[in-house]
Amino acid sequence: MNDLFDRVTSQTGTYSAKDIEVLEGLEPVRRRPGMYVGGTDEVALHHLAAEILDNAMDEAVAGHASFIEVELAAGNWLAIRDNGRGIPVDPHPKFKGKSALEVILTTLHSGGKFGGKAYETSGGLHGVGSSVVNALSERLEVEVARDRVLWTQAYVRGKPLGPLKNAGSVQNRRGTLVRFRPDPEIFGGLEFSPMRLYRLCRSKAYLVRGVEIRWSCDPTLVGAGGEVPADAVLHFPGGLADSLEAEIGSATRIVPGLWAGEAPLAGSAGRVEWAVAWLDDAEGSVTSYCNTVPTPAGGTHEAGFRAALLKGARAWGEHRSNRRASAISAEDAVGALVAKLSLFLREPQFQGQTKEKLTSTEASRLVETALRDRFDHFLAADPAMADALLAAMIERAEERIRRRDAKDTPRKTATRRLRLPGKLADCSRESADGTELFLVEGDSAGGSAKQARNRETQAVLPLRGKILNVAAASADKLRQNQELKDLIEALGCGAGDRLDLARLRYGSVIIMTDADVDGAHIASLLMTFFYRELAALVHGGRLYLARPPLYRLTQGAKSVYAMDDAERERLMKTGFKPGAKVEISRFKGLGEMPPAALRETTMDPAKRTLLRVVAPTEERRDTADLVESLMGRRPELRFQFIQKHAGSVADLDV
Repeated sequence: MNDLFDRVTSQTGTYSAKDIEVLEGLEPVRRRPGMYVGGTDEVALHHLAAEILDNAMDEAVAGHASFIEVELAAGNWLAIRDNGRGIPVDPHPKFKGKSALEVILTTLHSGGKFGGKAYETSGGLHGVGSSVVNALSERLEVEVARDRVLWTQAYVRGKPLGPLKNAGSVQNRRGTLVRFRPDPEIFGGLEFSPMRLYRLCRSKAYLVRGVEIRWSCDPTLVGAGGEVPADAVLHFPGGLADSLEAEIGSATRIVPGLWAGEAPLAGSAGRVEWAVAWLDDAEGSVTSYCNTVPTPAGGTHEAGFRAALLKGARAWGEHRSNRRASAISAEDAVGALVAKLSLFLREPQFQGQTKEKLTSTEASRLVETALRDRFDHFLAADPAMADALLAAMIERAEERIRRRDAKDTPRKTATRRLRLPGKLADCSRESADGTELFLVEGDSAGGSAKQARNRETQAVLPLRGKILNVAAASADKLRQNQELKDLIEALGCGAGDRLDLARLRYGSVIIMTDADVDGAHIASLLMTFFYRELAALVHGGRLYLARPPLYRLTQGAKSVYAMDDAERERLMKTGFKPGAKVEISRFKGLGEMPPAALRETTMDPAKRTLLRVVAPTEERRDTADLVESLMGRRPELRFQFIQKHAGSVADLDV
C-alpha cells in the first residue's frame, strides 16, 4: 500500500500548505487585472480613466466641485483635477503612519462612499477604483489642496516612493489632481484614444448640468480632421435634453419636441432625469446611467422606465376608450423611441466591478413611480399628440402579433429566441432571398443604420465594442461570449461543426464599420470569426465589407462624397468650379452620419460600393497560415510578418 502511495505521489507531485499563496496589498490586481477592470484590452485601459473621472464627478454631483480638468499629454499620461474638497490627508486611525490618501490608493475596499455620510450618491461604491488605477499604473502622482496647503505623493506600480509631502501653501486652489500613466507591463503598447476620452468627457458633462469639464489634449495626439479639439470647455445647461437633440438631429419625429424632465425619488435622496424622442424609424434605443456611470447592459432602472411608459400608454388608451391599447407590450411602448435615462441613487448595486448593469431592486419601483405621473401629465397636456403616439404603439403591437401568429415564420421565431428587440432590427421579408444583415459597431452607429435601412430587406445588428478574437481564444471563451452567441443566433445557421448554410436567415452579411483604424480592427476580428467558424459562408461569397465615405464635400446644393484623402483631393480639382468655396466635412463615425447620407452612400444597393470577402479555396492552406500569423496566439509570428513587409508599406495610420 505504501509503495502504491509513493508511486502516485511521484506522478502527481506534492501539494501542501507551502503551495498556498496569499496575495497582499495590490498584488491581486496586478496578477488578475481582469477581475477588476475586465481585462487588459483597450476597453480595460479606458476603464482606468473612467474610474478617476467618476471620483471627480462624485464631488461635482455632491455639489462640492464646479469644474473638472482632463488633460491627455504625450507619453500616454492622463491628468484629472477637480476643485472639490480634496482627498483627506490626515493620518488614518486604523493604519499607523499612513495618511488617509495613501490608504485609499494602496488598499482595496477603502474609501468614503460606504456609509453614505460623505456622498449621498456616487459612482464609486466598492472602494477599489483609485487603488486599482494605482496598481495598474507604471507611475501615479497625486496632489491634494486642502485648507490652503498642497500635499503630494508619487507611486510606482502601486507602491509609494515616499511618504506624503507638504509642498507648501496655496491660496487659490483646492481639490485633487491625479496624474498617471498605465503600465506597459499590463497593457502592452495600448494608448489612450483622444476621441474615446473626449466622448467620455462630453457624456459626463451632459449628465451633470452644473459641472464644467475643461478638456485639453496634446496637439500632436489630436491628429488631422479636427474631430477631437485640442482644448474645449464642456458645459450643457440643458443636460440630457441637449444631448438627445444633438444625437437625433433632423430625424423625422412621430410627435414634435422631446419629453424631458427631472424628478426626485420618493423617500430617497436620489433623483432621475430623462429625455425621450419618438422617431419614425427608431428601434427602441435607451441609453442609461446610474450616478453618471454608463450602464450599457441596462438594469432595473430601465425596467422601471419601460413599466412607466407601458402603464401610461395603456391608461391613456383606456381613457380614450381604445380597446386595442390593451395589446401594447413594453416592447411596443419603447419600440419607437430614442431615450436617455440618468438615475442618481444612494448605494446602488451593480453587476460586477465594471458596473455595466444596475441590479438594485428598488430602482425599478422608484423610477416607475417618479415617471408614471409625469408621463400621464405629458399625455394629457396635448391629447392630439398623445393619440398619435398611442396609434404608433398600437401599430407596432399589431405588427408584432401578426408576425407571432404567422405559420411559416422561421425568421421571427429566431428573433424571439434572441430576446434582443432593442438590438437586432430584423427585416420584414420572410424568405432569405435578397435580404441583408448589417453588422455595425455600437448602438450609436446602429441607430443611424436602422433609420437608413430598407425595412423590408435590410436587418441591422449592433455589436458592443470589439468582439472576441476567435483565433487567439479558447473554445470555452468562444462558447461563453455573448456577442458572438447573439450573432450566431441571428444568422440562424449554426457555426463550426454544426454549420448548415441552408438555414442562413439572410442572403448576405455586410460588415459596416467606421472608416478609421478602430473600424478596420473590428472588421478584421469579424472576418476572422467568419473564416474560422462559418467558412462556407465566406467561400460561398456571402460576406461583404461596406465602404462608408470619410468626407462630404458641399458647394451650394451640390454634395459629393470621398472615400479617402486621395479621392477628396481629386474631387476638389474635378468636381467643382475652380476657386469655388467648398465646405469639407469629415465623418467622425457612422453614428454621426445623417441617416439620409448613410443610406445614399453606404446602404442603398443602387449607389453603394461593397467589397466581397474572398478566401481562395486553391490557396486555403496559405490563407489559414496568414490568419494564424496575424490573428493567432503567437505574437512572434506577427512580428515576423511586420519585419518582412514593413518596407512595402505606403500609407501608415498611427
